Amino acid sequence: MPRAAIDITTDGHVHTRLCHHARGEMEEYVQAAVAAGLQKIIFLEHYETAIEYFESTWLTEEDFIYYHAEGKRLAEKYQGIIALGTGVEVGANPDHLQDAVDFLKRFKWDRIGLSYHYLQTDLGHVNMVSRRPASIALMEKIGVENVAAAYFDGLKKALAVLPADVVCHLDAVMRHCPSFSFSENHFARTMEILTLMREKDVAIEVNTSGFALRCEPFPSLKLIKEAQRMGVRLVAGSDAHRPEHVGRYFELLPEMLG
Repeated sequence: MPRAAIDITTDGHVHTRLCHHARGEMEEYVQAAVAAGLQKIIFLEHYETAIEYFESTWLTEEDFIYYHAEGKRLAEKYQGIIALGTGVEVGANPDHLQDAVDFLKRFKWDRIGLSYHYLQTDLGHVNMVSRRPASIALMEKIGVENVAAAYFDGLKKALAVLPADVVCHLDAVMRHCPSFSFSENHFARTMEILTLMREKDVAIEVNTSGFALRCEPFPSLKLIKEAQRMGVRLVAGSDAHRPEHVGRYFELLPEMLG
């Protein structure tokens, strides 16, 4: 029997209240995963470095110490019921990549995800995936094509340096910005990133949070199919920010991906 295109028994991208923009304790997510019939859940909490922003959407080092201890406790408690992993979603900061490399060495990770949220501007950092009107206005002032170019350049630079296992929501940049559309040029830039991912054996995340926003995952089905054609591995992640979102839309993936 041929191997399935993607494993939908593991949710590899889950957040909790520790990141300050999600709800629920770690154990609530584990219980939700059990109720959904999953075999494994991997927490992927946010790490950022040297970001100047009006709110914190990532964990402190003290938070990460608690996070790992609680992950160990829950792994032992639910042994034989569901497997549990503690990972990290590293936000790229192209000017501080060595800081991230050094931080990653302090803990043992079950998965290292790579994303790029915050772009440096003259007015501080802007969140490139934010729905806030002020963030969207600033990106439009900078120029959406300039933001897109910086996003692809920064992600590619980070991918070359950081020990990532998976790239998260590859085409989600400016997902709430109405003046931005993903062009053929942007597609070509993502192909460059996919080529590097294949060389480094880094998987691409099929992030099902996209279904609620645009009726297809992040990245688009077109990009996922190119990744499959190139031999880049696929992993499923809900990007859950509340327990009831664990494993959401996973049932759509087998038929969609073939």
